Amino acid sequence: MDCYTANWNPLGDSAFYRKYELYSMDWDLKEELRDCLVAAAPYGGPIALLRNPWRKEKAASVRPVLDIYSASGIPLASLLWKSGPVVSLGWSAEEELLCVQEDGAVLVYGLHGDFRRHFSMGNEVLQNRVLDARIFHTEFGSGVAILTGAHRFTLSANVGDLKLRRMPEVPGLQSAPSCWTTLCQDRVTHILLAVGPDLYLLDHAACSAVTPPGLVPGVSSFLQMAVSFTYRHLALFTDTGYIWMGTASLKEKLCEFNCNIRAPPKQMVWCSRPRSKERAIVVAWERRLMVVGDAPESIQFVLDEDSYLVPELDGVRIFSRSTHEFLHEVPVASEEIFKIASMAPGALLLEAQKEYEKESQKADEYLREIQELGQLTQAVQQCIEAAGHEHQPDMQKSLLRAASFGKCFLDRFPPDSFVRMCQDLRVLNAVRDYHIGIPLTYSQYKQLTIQVLLDRLVLRRLYPLAIQICEYLRLPEVQGVSRILAHWACYKVQQKDVSDEDVARAINQKLGDTPGVSYSDIAARAYGCGRTELAIKLLEYEPRSGEQVPLLLKMKRSKLALSKAIESGDTDLVFTVLLHLKNELNRGDFFMTLRNQPMALSLYRQFCKHQELETLKDLYNQDDNHQELGSFHIRASYAAEERIEGRVAALQTATDAFYKAKNEFAAKATEDQMRLLRLQRRLEDELEGQFLDLSLHDTVTTLILGGHNKRAEQLARDFRIPDKRLWWLKLTALADLEDWEELEKFSKSKKSPIGYLPFVEICMKQHNKYEAKKYASRVGPEHKVKALLLVGDVAQAADVAIEHRNEAELSLVLSHCTGATDGATADKIQRARAQAQKK
Repeated sequence: MDCYTANWNPLGDSAFYRKYELYSMDWDLKEELRDCLVAAAPYGGPIALLRNPWRKEKAASVRPVLDIYSASGIPLASLLWKSGPVVSLGWSAEEELLCVQEDGAVLVYGLHGDFRRHFSMGNEVLQNRVLDARIFHTEFGSGVAILTGAHRFTLSANVGDLKLRRMPEVPGLQSAPSCWTTLCQDRVTHILLAVGPDLYLLDHAACSAVTPPGLVPGVSSFLQMAVSFTYRHLALFTDTGYIWMGTASLKEKLCEFNCNIRAPPKQMVWCSRPRSKERAIVVAWERRLMVVGDAPESIQFVLDEDSYLVPELDGVRIFSRSTHEFLHEVPVASEEIFKIASMAPGALLLEAQKEYEKESQKADEYLREIQELGQLTQAVQQCIEAAGHEHQPDMQKSLLRAASFGKCFLDRFPPDSFVRMCQDLRVLNAVRDYHIGIPLTYSQYKQLTIQVLLDRLVLRRLYPLAIQICEYLRLPEVQGVSRILAHWACYKVQQKDVSDEDVARAINQKLGDTPGVSYSDIAARAYGCGRTELAIKLLEYEPRSGEQVPLLLKMKRSKLALSKAIESGDTDLVFTVLLHLKNELNRGDFFMTLRNQPMALSLYRQFCKHQELETLKDLYNQDDNHQELGSFHIRASYAAEERIEGRVAALQTATDAFYKAKNEFAAKATEDQMRLLRLQRRLEDELEGQFLDLSLHDTVTTLILGGHNKRAEQLARDFRIPDKRLWWLKLTALADLEDWEELEKFSKSKKSPIGYLPFVEICMKQHNKYEAKKYASRVGPEHKVKALLLVGDVAQAADVAIEHRNEAELSLVLSHCTGATDGATADKIQRARAQAQKK
């Protein structure tokens, strides 16, 4: 344990700091870091170096080179810089490299050097050029702040949703500030800058002079400033060698330290641990590294070579040409277990486990001591927590073995924390591997979340490792394996040295019917890469037609899209394609396409019936569909024409079409309708009634109701209305008029072709029993009983039924016998039945 703490450095009485190596860097740097623009992403992210930037002492003919490395120094990309001079580099939260040029253009590159997009910081920046720039991170995303040659600031808080803000002017500012930084407070981004001994805070509305509380007097200039990783704290380095530390709001002073060095530092960053009360600043000069806090002394390291500091959530990464190290505050659990002469429960449990492995009785003594104090649960928890903060797998295993040993003597210790820590450490050790190069700490991993870590593995195209982690952690397939396979497929389609057939087959073999994977998304990526045929092949595997069709339309494969829409049976989808085709093709080609797709043609006709009648007529004409064309003109005669002449003309066109279709019945019926229309117009002119658009029967009925019996009979003769139908019409009309006298004359005019039972029924419907009885006697024998029952003459109906000896009629009369009034009639029927049975 004493050896283990050899690299611990105390800062005051309450905190230790340690620095350990993450990787031995094997990158082949041809220039010193001081001669490069450097950007390193947090959370163990990649490193970007822009070699040979635009320096006066460099040959102008040499093109600069942009190199991207993993944190372990493995090359990821290298490209010649062919654009303008670059002022600053920085990484976004999505691990995209932002390159801010002197003309205000920001070029965005992927992790593998692929160009993504670019945007401009505005015309003012273009005119005045860029003096300095900062890439910063907020809760909204990654932002860019620019200092222009006119000594004005412009910023955007989120490059994903670019909204430029021009900050207020600083009064009397004639030269560039000695230092400046961005602050994010209350969801608003501010600029803090130093001009001589003065500090100014810029927000979107005003420029305010601010003074740090408790600042030592005699300061004539601020040389460097640093904001903590969480934007809560601020540090200022003055020309007197004092470092002021306080809250970012500049309302509270935490501490002040005199480093006795007046030379401006190359870098100054915060080094603090989440939920720790300790605050420390790491300051770097050419060959010296200093850690200062609220203690009177500091920790100092000698730098053998050019180094670069990367602030992290819980410490600072330090890399140079040969090494990559991590400096951080020793966590409380580790300190209590490993510090010299510690009697903490975790320390005793670790010793007990080691003695147990040696088969020494001291293990029992240590264990009893912990149990007597009732601290065994605390000891197990300390060992589990400390294991998470250790970088070396051997020490992780030692602590976890101690925790497992202690758990054996506890009755009810929940195993979740132990199991979860084992899983987390396996994942962390896998991504920390030199070939992966993501040196995450446990605190960073928990802040980043497993989903973001998987996204970063996918960005690095480490698909097998990402899938293994998903399977090991048993993540839901849609969030884990399926999502990663989809990303792999999108990368696969970009491999242009492989044939479309091979790529499509490989993707289908790997993905199959994996839930959560959309072949249409992969096909869209293939189309975006210019591989249209590959996209079509991939869409064959997409089971959802609603996803296939829009992309096929986008690829201008409209006819194939129509076939897919028809196969799906989704009429809305078919209509979508049809409307697209209509706008894309000329009229003739569009109609020819429809002729080859009967279902689409039928649906389009339905659409035209409601929306485009003229197009519907053209369709029928092109297909020589005279039957439908005739029907179209008939509908048009009613819907579009108001004048009688126009309607007759439309009907005449329909007649001609029906004759061409060899439908003589429809042609004759249409001709009759034309005759009827002309007749109705004449009747309206002569009789001043409403006849137009009535049916033939209604026209006859209207004439009868109006007392024009002769005209009604003439109309019936002209249109060959059968006598039975005419008698029914006249009977109904006269009864509605209650013209009983005329009805009686009509019934006697000649023998009724419909019999006289209808007369009885119509009279009873009008509640006129008197008139009904007149006709009941004239009803034929087959309906005599029914007629008599309708007028209520049950006794006579019984006599007729007995006379006819008809069982059905007898039963009908018997069903109408009610109460005492018809008792004699019922008996009479029963006797008749009995006599009939004897015979």
